[in-house]
Formats: sequence, structure tokens, C-alpha cells
Amino acid sequence: MEKLEFDYPSAKRRVTRKAHVGVVGSGDMEILMEPAKSSIAHVSVLTSVNGFGSSWKAVLDRFFSKYDGAVRIHINDAGATPGSVMLRLEQAAEVIES
Repeated sequence: MEKLEFDYPSAKRRVTRKAHVGVVGSGDMEILMEPAKSSIAHVSVLTSVNGFGSSWKAVLDRFFSKYDGAVRIHINDAGATPGSVMLRLEQAAEVIES
């Protein structure tokens, strides 16, 4: 089990809603997204797969290159692929924006 933390200070937009997408299970994950208390987006990842911090950073960097909301994201991962991670992040952002 590994815990990773990432900050993205480029958040520009205030977010007012919460989102919960996905479910933790074999090879899947859940994302909880909520408004941040500052203008910094913060991501906390709890993953069952150790040693993939650089992969997580790459996926999150790509997500935050498009998304500018000030959010706190909690990810509980059970071995999801990078494609699944991006899909869940985009789903959570869509819930917040709708």
C-alpha cells in the first residue's frame, strides 16, 4: 500500500460541488472530488500497487493541464490502469461541472 500526494497551484476556478465516481474493487478505483479551501488543487492517492508514483504524476499532470478547478481529490486505487484513472477523473469533473 502506497500513499502519494500531489499539489497543483495553477487552479483558477472555484468549485462548489462534490463528486464520487467509481468503486474500489479488483482492478478498479474510486475518486472523491470536493471543493478546495484554497486556490491549490490537491490530490491524495492511496494505491495497492507500489512504485508507480511517476505514472500517477504523468496522468494527473495531463488532467490538470486541461482542468483548472480548485479541488481536493481523494483516490482509492485497487490497480486501475492510467486510462481508467483519466476516465474516472474526467467523470468526476463532469459531475462537478453539471
